Amino acid sequence: MAIGIDIGGTKVAGGLVDDRGLITRRLRRDTPHRSTSPAVVEDVIVGVVGELMSGLAMERVTAIGIGAAGFVAADRATVAFAPHLSWRDEPLRDRLAARLTKPVFIDNDANAAAWAEWRFGAARGETHLVMITLGTGIGGGLLWNGEVIRGKHGIAGEFGHMQVVPEGHRCECGNRGCWEQYASGNALVREARALVAARSPIAMDMLARIDGDAANLTGPLITEAAREGDMMAVELLSEIGTWLGVGMANLAAALDPGMFVVGGGVSAAGELLLDPARTAFARTLTGRGYRPEAGIVAASLGNDAGLIGAADLARASVDP
Repeated sequence: MAIGIDIGGTKVAGGLVDDRGLITRRLRRDTPHRSTSPAVVEDVIVGVVGELMSGLAMERVTAIGIGAAGFVAADRATVAFAPHLSWRDEPLRDRLAARLTKPVFIDNDANAAAWAEWRFGAARGETHLVMITLGTGIGGGLLWNGEVIRGKHGIAGEFGHMQVVPEGHRCECGNRGCWEQYASGNALVREARALVAARSPIAMDMLARIDGDAANLTGPLITEAAREGDMMAVELLSEIGTWLGVGMANLAAALDPGMFVVGGGVSAAGELLLDPARTAFARTLTGRGYRPEAGIVAASLGNDAGLIGAADLARASVDP
């Protein structure tokens, strides 16, 4: 067994994972919103690990893997920067190792998700994989011939912070016009709130659904509404999907992968998101019609990919 922890902008999810990628015990806790103290989030992680190990013989757990939403340095010990959390050059591995009784492995959460999908999910057998995780923001991972590509400084795959609209929406990373400002959960909710605030004709059904209070809008609620045919929700997911496809076409021009796997919370919208993404991808891809096109598929492990991958990478780090 290994423990996997997936840290996002809004949650800490943990699971006890066996060597087949199956989760035998799980927990989820809220990430203290906009915490100004890294120790607060670390306290949540330690608490989740403690609960997952409760009642187990110590020797049954070989390692603890952490998938962090941020720039994990090449030493895989330090979170250099986390746009949605307060970590800045945070020595996360050492801080956690001092409080936990098992080896601790740190990687970017999207790298962990890519590894899980390649080992156990939708990308089994693929040699050139790009993982896109759509949640609060956009994360990314690269897997080439069974190896996670992390770059010289450890932070390859931060696709969400490619600039796609000069002087566009302000991003939490400090720049403007980042891809995740147009194709993420935050973007989906922001645009929904704007339509509701404007009392757009297509927002009337949504207004009734949320009792007239825009604060009640969430990504899962919008996805559920889209599945039920809500006009505004369907339109917004189509817009998000279109931006997703444009960004993936840019990545295909640079990287030429065999497959894109789309995961994260927003991917729960399924074909309502992926259909417009594939259309925009095919329309935007350079050399279209004269080159093989990468497949675009939904992650089969859903929101569990990050924690499963973190656990499996941690296990491999102590027992290669």
